[in-house]
This record gives sequence, structure tokens and C-alpha cells, in this order.
Amino acid sequence: MPVQVRELGSDKRRRRDFLDVVDTIYRGDPAYVRPLDMEITGKLDPSKNPFFQHAEGSAWVAYQGDRPVGRITAQIDHEHLRLHKDEAGFFGYLDTIEDAEVAAALLDEAAAWLKSRGMKKIRGPYSLSINEELGCLVDGFSFPPMIMMPHHRPYQAGLIERAGFAKLKDFYAWKYEVGEVPVRAQRAHDEIEALPEISVRLVDPKNVARELDVIIDIFNDAWSDNWGFVPATKTELEKAAKDLELLLMPELTRIVCIDGEPAAVAVGLPNLNELIDDFEGKLGPLQIAKLLYRLKVRGPRSGRLYILGIKKKWRNARKYAGLSAYLYVEMNRAAHLLGLRSGELSWTVEDNAPINVGIKLMGGRVYKTYRVFERALG
Repeated sequence: MPVQVRELGSDKRRRRDFLDVVDTIYRGDPAYVRPLDMEITGKLDPSKNPFFQHAEGSAWVAYQGDRPVGRITAQIDHEHLRLHKDEAGFFGYLDTIEDAEVAAALLDEAAAWLKSRGMKKIRGPYSLSINEELGCLVDGFSFPPMIMMPHHRPYQAGLIERAGFAKLKDFYAWKYEVGEVPVRAQRAHDEIEALPEISVRLVDPKNVARELDVIIDIFNDAWSDNWGFVPATKTELEKAAKDLELLLMPELTRIVCIDGEPAAVAVGLPNLNELIDDFEGKLGPLQIAKLLYRLKVRGPRSGRLYILGIKKKWRNARKYAGLSAYLYVEMNRAAHLLGLRSGELSWTVEDNAPINVGIKLMGGRVYKTYRVFERALG
């Protein structure tokens, strides 16, 4: 059947189709957890998402007849272009039925939109930026997605490749079982803890503005050499903090100072997806009551290490080489006390050997792989 691709614009029916098409695509997939509708609509709304203070974008739904069969976004991050000067635009939120014509039509529509605005490459999936959901799942399909991580059908990557895209970079998600830590890691932790200039505290939820300044300063310094890095803005972190306010557990945070100067940070989040897997994207009064009960009474059983960063001036100092192990051990201890059984450390770049070796030292194992693809816009 012929495929028609229609831009969302202000059409309310089309916007509903953009959200609901996943019910068709992922029907029967036991690992899939539908994201909350309000989360996606908030991300796509330029008036609500500070990403669009330095970006522009659009979104489409694919139809066969009147039946929605896929979706996609295209976006240009001007902050990325300023830093990397690579004339690359991005696609994201790509979900399709198993049909090469549908996938090609959506990707071609996104490519045409980007090309008309001067881009020379189309790269993705980025939903919407490198600091949010990244990549197409290519391995680990039997595991449900962790909070703020994507999930795809096994055929999706193949459809992207058939549309003329090639692998650009792989990213790893690591599974970590909470429990005893390796002796070597514990020794590194204890050596850092014994240093008189080291102090550590939890993130203070009563002083969010101050804490965000600390976190963004460390994050942007620590991650600045990472592949594709784009600094997070304060308004973006403020929105993330507001969105995650209900989930923030100070016990799953650490800010390490050296001689009083913030030097490293770790922020873990309880896994929202295990608490909303029966919500079908909705968050009404009944779902809110269920979420509060599950969060406060039953408690989550898994979590994600969302941010871990060490400022370069300290990371490269031999004396403080054990800082990453220190943070891993601290987060393991906190997770254990909270009753968490497992965690995900994500994501890391495939060729970031120092980070990947450090996670292996802690007993982590790669259990999911996400892939970013690219195609020239010729």
C-alpha cells in the first residue's frame, strides 16, 4: 500500500497518531515500555523544551491509507553546529512497522527537511539531542528499556541501513548487579576516602539552583572531550530537574569536593519504567496514585547511573586516579541500602577505553548496544 508522510503541524489528530502509533509497532513485545505521553509532547513543544532555544525541528507520521505506521522527527542543533562545524542535522523518534518503504519514506522526508536548511549529513537517531535518548537498539532486545533510554524492534536498524545509512558509532549500556564490589575497586575507594582534602555530600533538593550550577559545571567540563559533545544549558537541566523531581533520591547522588572545590558528581535515578509499564503512556490521577505508591511504599528494584563526571584537572591527576572507583562504590552502597538489586550504567562510547575498562573493573557487563547511523545529503 502507498505510504503518505504527513507533518504534525498543529493537527491534533496527527499528534495523537504520533503518540499512539507505537501501540501497533510494539504490540506483543514484552520488553517495550511506552513512554509517558506528556513527556514526549513536552519535548516536542518549543515553548516547553529549552532545547529549542538553540535548535529547530519538525515531526511527521507515516500512513498507509488512514492507518498510522511510523513516525520520525528531524532537528538542527545550532549549538552542535557551532562546536563541530560538520553541517550535520539529526533525526529521532524513529519507530516503524517492519516495512522498508515506510522507513525509507520517513527518513527521506527528514533528510529533505534538513537538506533544505543547508545540512550536508543526516545522523541519528537522536531524540532529540545527544544529551537525551540516543541511538537505535541493535543488541539486547529482551531487556526492557531503562529510564530515558530507547527501545526498538530487532528489524529497525536493518531498515535504516536499507535506506542508505551506515554505522557511525556504537554506544554501550552496562548491566550492574548491586552487591559486593571487587577488592581492587574497594581499595581505590578507601584510598580516596582517606585523603584529608576529600569531602563528599549528597545533592540538596532544597537548594536546586545551587546544585544545578555545580552539576552543570562538572558535567560540561568532564564530558567536553566526548564524541559529539554538546554542553547542557542551565535551562535544560532545570527542566530535567523539574521533570524528575518526583524521582530524585538524594541518597543516589554524590558531589565530591577537593579542598572545598566541586570536583566530581554522580547522579542515579530509580528506574521509572518499571513503575509505569502498565500505564500505556497515560498519567492521570489513578496513575499518579499508583506511581506514588510504587515509588514510596514498594520502592523501585533497579536504577540508572544518569550522570558521572570528574573534572579534567582532577581526573588527570595521578593522586586522584581512584575517583571513578570511589563514586562507583559509593553508588553501589547507596543502591544496596535502598533495596535496588541492579542498575544500568549508560551510555558509554564504544571506543572510550578508560571508561569502559573502569566499568568492567566494577563488574559491569555490556548488555545492550545502541547505534547511531549517518547518510550524506547529496
